[in-house]
Amino acid sequence: MKYAKILGTGSYLPAKRLSNDDLAAMVDTSDEWITARTGIRYRHIAAENEQTSDLAAAAARQALQAAGVAADDIDLIIVATATPDMQFPATATIVQHKLGIGGCAAFDVAAVCAGFMYALTTANAYIQSGLAQKALVIGAETFSRIVDWRDRTTCVLFGDGAGAVVLGVADEPGILYSKLHADGAYLDLLKVPASMQGGQVCGNPFVEMDGQGVFKFAVKTLAQVGADVLAESGISAEEIDWVVPHQANKRIIDSTAKHLGIGQDKIIYTVQDHGNTSAASIPLALDAGVRDGRIRRGQRLLLEGIGGGFAWGAVLLTY
Repeated sequence: MKYAKILGTGSYLPAKRLSNDDLAAMVDTSDEWITARTGIRYRHIAAENEQTSDLAAAAARQALQAAGVAADDIDLIIVATATPDMQFPATATIVQHKLGIGGCAAFDVAAVCAGFMYALTTANAYIQSGLAQKALVIGAETFSRIVDWRDRTTCVLFGDGAGAVVLGVADEPGILYSKLHADGAYLDLLKVPASMQGGQVCGNPFVEMDGQGVFKFAVKTLAQVGADVLAESGISAEEIDWVVPHQANKRIIDSTAKHLGIGQDKIIYTVQDHGNTSAASIPLALDAGVRDGRIRRGQRLLLEGIGGGFAWGAVLLTY
């Protein structure tokens, strides 16, 4: 049996960093209020001349270097993003060009904060079926551009960034199990309702969120999909070395882990450093854990995320 194994990880955060105190000077909020409710202290904001593809390409170059893989060896690029450079072509094709890769399959996945789970699962299927040998899977967002900076309930939550992994064919275990879900009945809990009609933007172009509704749904579904993946794979919570969750809110992360029976000492937290970066948050946290030495080869990881739609999922893998 062939596996898709992570060969290298990479990440990128824009230089501009916005603290809670900076936000308190912009809207009616405080560092104490934001930290207590979300665990977020900072978020990074893309420069005016930085596009989502720029962030994605920077993270991809790091991942390629870490994997020891040349860009020309990549035969699949998937970019998970809710903030593409343009309506079309896919941001993945723009990243492909910036990396100097030509000819391979390249496309975007739009599942918001669950996007990296969807992209990783898709790339795994390509590799296991023999349709790809080495894949770049990237989560990248410039969420600051779809946030209303006058709305204190949402602007404190989001930031920009990108994370990437290189997946390759391996004989030893890599991605072991994944499970994806979606339910459009809950779209009003979290959405950006704007659309293009007749060359005009119709509807609100900024994030709209029912905070309490999102919190309750996220904890319930993440705990359930995590438990399902463990039960169906035959691996117990005690056998998990690290949980690498979507970094949306520390309280959601902690509540989900408690339901799964996994201690906080097994969770990779980066939400405090960059806020909710949507599809980028899981690969950003993964890269942080790898680079600081906590995540080591042979360890079992549980990745899980949920985003607008709602779409959610979990991936179990051996790093």
